[in-house]
Amino acid sequence: MAAYELTGTVKVVMDEVTFDSGFNKREFVVSTDDDRYPQDIKFECVKDKAALLEGVNPGQRVTVTFDIRGNEYKGRYFVSLTAWRLSKESVAAEVGSASGGDGPPLDQLTPPVDEDPDNLPF
Repeated sequence: MAAYELTGTVKVVMDEVTFDSGFNKREFVVSTDDDRYPQDIKFECVKDKAALLEGVNPGQRVTVTFDIRGNEYKGRYFVSLTAWRLSKESVAAEVGSASGGDGPPLDQLTPPVDEDPDNLPF
């Protein structure tokens, strides 16, 4: 199976969830900024890989290495992006980007949230 990579800015890191079976996962969202229209991509870290998110904060630039997983349950199909490596960019790169260095400021990477649920971007 092929591995994929995506680089972007962490938008949110969710709390770890543990199920009755003992299975645990932690989800996070990375905003891409290499497109005209940035995308918010949700990843999950399962089992021991949940520890990858320790010390990761919103606003940090990261490169995520992940697999695409799919399954069927009761006639419905689901896809998940399962992260297994997370590389943080150096602090100097983040400071340079936030202060007008090589890229746009961090506060301009994600468009403002529209509170109107009927105003969808597609």
